[in-house]
Amino acid sequence: MDELEEIRLRKMRDLMAKNIPDADSADTPMAVADSTFEGFVKSKPVVVIDCWAEWCGPCGMIAPVIEQLAKEFAGKVTFGKLNVDENPATAARYRIMSIPTLLVMKNGVLVDTITGAVPKEYIATKLKSYV
Repeated sequence: MDELEEIRLRKMRDLMAKNIPDADSADTPMAVADSTFEGFVKSKPVVVIDCWAEWCGPCGMIAPVIEQLAKEFAGKVTFGKLNVDENPATAARYRIMSIPTLLVMKNGVLVDTITGAVPKEYIATKLKSYV
């Protein structure tokens, strides 16, 4: 690896660290992008990524539920939001065909997928099994 590549990687890690909240204070979902996805999901033991789009009606319906769950699971689960229109690489990688889709990651590995505007209790029950 040349010196320029090392500098680039160090800068990228620094930028990602600034965008990744401390789990104890993360009671709201954080914006996640293709460039920050890997660092974000590996930064905490349990992470939920809400894959959504601006034009998606069901995504708007589930957004307040995600906000509530982020507060209720603060310190246990870290929530992120990934706009699939703006971040097609991650959406393609995880084969997101329908939105909203929640990606449940444990130690950086996908362990569950929840698709559709499902009830809050359903999501909470699923998450309890991972914390």
